[in-house]
Amino acid sequence: MSAVVNLVYLSARDRYRVEREDKAGKGFVDFIFYPYRANGKGIILELKVDHTPEEAIWQIKDKDYILRFQSRIGEVPRFTGQILAVGIGYDKKTKEHSCRVEVLRQSLTFADF
Repeated sequence: MSAVVNLVYLSARDRYRVEREDKAGKGFVDFIFYPYRANGKGIILELKVDHTPEEAIWQIKDKDYILRFQSRIGEVPRFTGQILAVGIGYDKKTKEHSCRVEVLRQSLTFADF
């Protein structure tokens, strides 16, 4: 699992500010990727051992981790791009990873302001 995390971090560090165990919504998200560009894709990554990627995505939604990308009322949004939920599951018995990606929010438009 640590190899997957290192690969993700190394491939993303030039385009994202990566936070680990960031307070978000009703809990702590494993990884959150804040794009350097306002219209870049934001990524919420949840890792699960012996659970499915779908369960990881469910946790992202249930705990409202997307709130980290929302601005306060009256503020211009800092992040206007898509927000993706990424769930990665690792099965200790089979030593296999599985992944699911789901769009939580499409890009914002001027009508959204």
